[in-house]
Amino acid sequence: MTTPNTRSEIHPAFISVENLSKRFDNKLVLDDVSLQLPRGETMAIIGPSAAGKSVLMKCLVGIYGADSGKILLDGDDVSQTNSPKRSAWAEKIGMLFQQNALFDSLKVWENICFRQIELGTLSRKEAKAHAIELLGLVGLASESADLTPGDLSGGMQKRVGVARAISSNPAVLLLDNPTAGLDPVLSNHIERMIDKIAEQRGTTVISITNDMQIARTRYQNLMMMHQGKVYWSGKTDDIDDAHNAHLTQMLNGSAQGPISMRTGKREDHVYS
Repeated sequence: MTTPNTRSEIHPAFISVENLSKRFDNKLVLDDVSLQLPRGETMAIIGPSAAGKSVLMKCLVGIYGADSGKILLDGDDVSQTNSPKRSAWAEKIGMLFQQNALFDSLKVWENICFRQIELGTLSRKEAKAHAIELLGLVGLASESADLTPGDLSGGMQKRVGVARAISSNPAVLLLDNPTAGLDPVLSNHIERMIDKIAEQRGTTVISITNDMQIARTRYQNLMMMHQGKVYWSGKTDDIDDAHNAHLTQMLNGSAQGPISMRTGKREDHVYS
């Protein structure tokens, strides 16, 4: 694994994960994972299925607590779900889940501003107006605000998920496969939209992606995971000089290399 380069050392890490481990029963899902990301920068996380990528995201957002190690957000220790600083960070983190996690019974605008409605920080009238504004930002017509998720295509649901993730203007945006299952044109549209959001708002972004071209060209930093461990981490500009077998195999999509395909019944799908 590479060490952080000079740029990351000059700018203190906004997101810092230090030797994080997480276990479910007898399964070690995250094994001594570390990452450093300066404020306002973007990182892609790549790796095969069951690498622990989604579990890492859920630890960052506060769904799971660490078994060992630390998670520091702008210096605040939020390693456990009941950490004193964790509740304050709940409003500062936006997350797009892999399956969007939209509420089928709610209208699109209610999904987008669900947090604000529940907390009472916006009236329903204000929430709908805010949601319509965000729909425009993600390329959806205002008329879609009164639809339900079941009325939308997969790509439209994905964009609604992004709109909800950014609805509170988060300092940290976590994206679990934002372009999964989408065609290349829509994938590039969503990634450009994420670029624009990060640049305009100064948002720090971590995104899991299976698209190696997007990982190489759309993100400033990249981390490669396999079986719960980090095998490479660094600037995307340094990929071609990495000479790392795991990273090379993943980027090239080769069947030959240290990453082997699992066969048989899968019991670890939640650990992707």
